Amino acid sequence: MECQRLNRRNATGSSPLFMPSDHHDIHRRELPPLPALASFLAAVETSSFSRAAQRMALTQSAISRQIALLEGWLGVPLFERRGRRVTPTPAALAYADAVGPAVERLRSATRRLLTPVADRALTIATLPSFGMRWLAPRLPGLTARHPELLVNFAARSHPFDFAEERFDAAIHFGLPDWPGADHALLFHEDVVAVCSPDWLARNPVATPVDLLPHALLSLEARPDAWDRWFAAAGMANAAIGDGPVYEHFLMLAHAAAAGMGMALIPSFLIRPELQSGALVTPVDVTLSASEAYYLVWPRSRRGSPLFDRFRHWLLDEARAEA
Repeated sequence: MECQRLNRRNATGSSPLFMPSDHHDIHRRELPPLPALASFLAAVETSSFSRAAQRMALTQSAISRQIALLEGWLGVPLFERRGRRVTPTPAALAYADAVGPAVERLRSATRRLLTPVADRALTIATLPSFGMRWLAPRLPGLTARHPELLVNFAARSHPFDFAEERFDAAIHFGLPDWPGADHALLFHEDVVAVCSPDWLARNPVATPVDLLPHALLSLEARPDAWDRWFAAAGMANAAIGDGPVYEHFLMLAHAAAAGMGMALIPSFLIRPELQSGALVTPVDVTLSASEAYYLVWPRSRRGSPLFDRFRHWLLDEARAEA
């Protein structure tokens, strides 16, 4: 009966709520005007028609008209008005929570369509193990935060000249002395001595001196790492024998897990192996140094909105790591 009464009232036009019977009209009815939605969301976020007008580059009266249009369309009040102050109603807050993400996805999709790929793409050089183990698992978060960005990555183990290689930025380990580039600190690292449980069972070690007779695996880019580790353990100038050398940390980690010997590896790169027990740390000595991981970029990228979005995202992730 209630539905019949509503239909009769709507037929006379006496009710602001129109109940269309045509299937296509129903679909149109369920999509409010986008300018009204955008104005509504800005007003909810700011709790002010005047601030919403500034954000939308409209006049305050234009915002008021858009809100009134949406209220008429929905048939419910969205704001309580007390003089110049406006307060979103509970219905408005619930509606904003529901439609806000959809409107933002629509904005992002439109930006991607209107912006050529070349104008929304970045190319970043990264250390191979850092890129595979730390950076890659976080990239879905970058896509969720900035779906309009297209970021390409390439592996580089050593510094290079930005003038010769067309990278927008690089992730670098060392000191912040990259010529002609700006930089931002990501985080420092703690390096630990690790081996496989099987190797440890065959070669019981508990102190740094116990390591001297055994194979010590090294990273090509850090030939003095074991000297520095032994110095940190109070054994400067220890007589260290030669051992196998590997190009990347993940290669080093795989060799250690396979029972090739002891290796020095930053702990953040081997968290899965440490948690699973594939690698263990039999000696309680940690090597820390002044070197750190940095994001570096040519000064020509300074002020680039596209790069700034990536930079801010990466620094947020690095702060969580630190």
